[in-house]
Amino acid sequence: MASKRWVNYYEDAWDKRDWLVRCGGCHATGVDLKNNTFSESSIGCEACHGPGSQHTALPRTALFEKRETIINPAKLTAGVAVQICGSCHTRGNSKDPDFKEAGWPVGFTPGMVLEPIYENSYDKADMRRLYPDFASRSHHQQYIDWMQSKHAEQGVTCTSCHSVHRMGIAPTRFQTKEAGSSQCLSCHTMVNANRAHSIHSFANCLGCHMPRIASTAEPNDIRSHTFNARAPMDAIANPALPNSCQICHYHKEDSLQELQRKYEILTQLPQPQGMSIPAVTRDTFALPDSDGNTANTQ
Repeated sequence: MASKRWVNYYEDAWDKRDWLVRCGGCHATGVDLKNNTFSESSIGCEACHGPGSQHTALPRTALFEKRETIINPAKLTAGVAVQICGSCHTRGNSKDPDFKEAGWPVGFTPGMVLEPIYENSYDKADMRRLYPDFASRSHHQQYIDWMQSKHAEQGVTCTSCHSVHRMGIAPTRFQTKEAGSSQCLSCHTMVNANRAHSIHSFANCLGCHMPRIASTAEPNDIRSHTFNARAPMDAIANPALPNSCQICHYHKEDSLQELQRKYEILTQLPQPQGMSIPAVTRDTFALPDSDGNTANTQ
């Protein structure tokens, strides 16, 4: 974990929860609840590419035939491909009548649509797992956050930021293509250093737009994926909402009112200085008449 220590998860009920039903579909590959089996005790190739027995059975020389027997997310439409990630990075319950207690989409294979077989926390307004503004307070809900974001509206998906088959050591343990805020700045290159963006000159995009407001076994160790900066005024209006400033250890004990006061001062645009220059029009100038004399038209 981020804290570099083991923390018990569901300590009071770990021996009462059916792991395969509640968790196995996302922590193992090829889970079959009817037969109580799985094919791999990890996230294998088939978790993202679908069943591959036909793919591996064909010889290497059957290149084009092999392509037809496997799902390549890169060739799916963005809205369908992102649901492969979303099938596990979400929270809710299966709609399978035999396994309604399953915490993952029973029957899902890459290339399918989630909604008919799965109801997530956002759809059923599970406020135990969501803040009042529907941002996630629990972990593995990144897909739920992303669906509410401007990134989703603009077609920026999980693989826009996260590597899938990166060779070697990734810049971060989250497999982002760039490290930290450099990932954000690889697209947002025209950010003006004024108003809110003038507060942190070291370009800490993540601190404001991806604050650690969701939790696993420990509080606030997961970043939000709505990408909304959360100002103190939001928490003043609704104390049940977290804000980006107090998540930072430096401002943890500061009052919201004082943080908002400083925020308003720092985010003001400079007031214009000097006299206003009137608009210049043709009538502003003296024009010669037909005899060549200067006539003031005003």
